[in-house]
Amino acid sequence: MKLLISLISLAVASSALAPPSGQIPFTGQAPKPLTRESIPLLGFGTWNLDRSNASEAVSFAIQSGFRHIDCAAAYGNEELVGKGIADGLAKTGLSREDLWITSKLWNDHHGAKNVPTAIATSLQKLGLDYLDLYHMHWPVNSVKHKIGYKSTWAAMTKLLGTGQVKHLGVCNFSPYQLDDLINSTSHLPSVHQMELHPYLQQTEWINWHSKHGIHVTAYSPFAGANPTYDPGEPPQLLHNEVTQRIAKKRNCTPAQVLLVWGISRGTSVIPKSSHANRITENVGALTCKLEKSDFKALNGLGKWHHRFVNPSKSWGVELYEGLEDSKGKHGKSA
Repeated sequence: MKLLISLISLAVASSALAPPSGQIPFTGQAPKPLTRESIPLLGFGTWNLDRSNASEAVSFAIQSGFRHIDCAAAYGNEELVGKGIADGLAKTGLSREDLWITSKLWNDHHGAKNVPTAIATSLQKLGLDYLDLYHMHWPVNSVKHKIGYKSTWAAMTKLLGTGQVKHLGVCNFSPYQLDDLINSTSHLPSVHQMELHPYLQQTEWINWHSKHGIHVTAYSPFAGANPTYDPGEPPQLLHNEVTQRIAKKRNCTPAQVLLVWGISRGTSVIPKSSHANRITENVGALTCKLEKSDFKALNGLGKWHHRFVNPSKSWGVELYEGLEDSKGKHGKSA
């Protein structure tokens, strides 16, 4: 089933989402009302949420307008997130069908025998009957300590007939891995989630997905803002002088500027926050309007070609092969 793409039900000025000259335009279908088959372009991430208020943060996000919640077994907080979802639905009067909820299969549950247990556990912890999207979190089998994905994907496709998932996706695949997977299955991924921000733009890679009808979700839209990442170069994207200057000029916040940049490319973005004011701020991105000159300036930050999430060394596997920074070399963007 072709995945339909829509914004959440908040109004968005068309000029704010108009791609600048020279940028890959969004070639999907025109925005439609939110349905079970639509992925909202502004989502709420749940990785590394403060456990002391994770449930409250998720509930507040739903109350603030978020209709896309991104989860994962590896985050270790699905139960807390599930409580937040239930509370948010109760306080807004929304139904489960009004939300798009994603989760991910972790590396230790690769293999045909482990997939049913993985999905059942996530659903139980989240308190849900189904997921709108179920990702393979990495193309890595941590039990065998090697790259592996074909048998796991084959098992995941069987979930579509159980009613437990509506769509399937992958995360963090290299061009070779994704092409290899597509050539081995009759069910293409609906979505590919990957690290994307002005420091890691991967424009040609996004264009490849567009041509193949695969939607892209951008994680870490603020680059290395999370304290988990080591400080240093490049400078924090939220504090970069280019981001700051545009935010001041357009009467937006730096976070809103970066989210609009991501949405303008046709990708969904999944910022996370445990703070009510920042959650409200992120929703406000949908009213932030940028001009072509702003996009051009932000695109200029691509010279850094910096990836923050790369566990290749610690896992002992080759990741991101074929991309511009697969070995830490900052060549021409791919």
